[in-house]
Amino acid sequence: MKNILIVEDDTILAFVHQKCMEQIGYNVVGCVESGVDAIEAVKTLEPDMILMDILLLGDLDGVQTMDEIRKFSDVPVIYVTGNSNPFIKERALATTGRVAFLTKPVSLEMFTTVLYQVRLGITQKH
Repeated sequence: MKNILIVEDDTILAFVHQKCMEQIGYNVVGCVESGVDAIEAVKTLEPDMILMDILLLGDLDGVQTMDEIRKFSDVPVIYVTGNSNPFIKERALATTGRVAFLTKPVSLEMFTTVLYQVRLGITQKH
């Protein structure tokens, strides 16, 4: 079973994402709301994947958080965000890499498809 860390500042969405991951068969090792907490969680929990929101509590956004995580981990990241701005998407790809970029709301089917592609080694190019 793959272990996933959810980084989401909306408690309700974090809960929904957690339930989706569990239905697909993944284990959620933690849900955190800020970039600082995400960095510490990656260090201690060593997830196999991260679901990362772009706008977070605190001073770091999701892309900045992944910049910091990249200094010590190459854990795959799926950005899940309400921000569909193409600049944000390109910034996320250019600076941190990612296996997918999903715009909220995200359905169980969307998560299932993306995680299946991840298992096959397929990443989104745009």
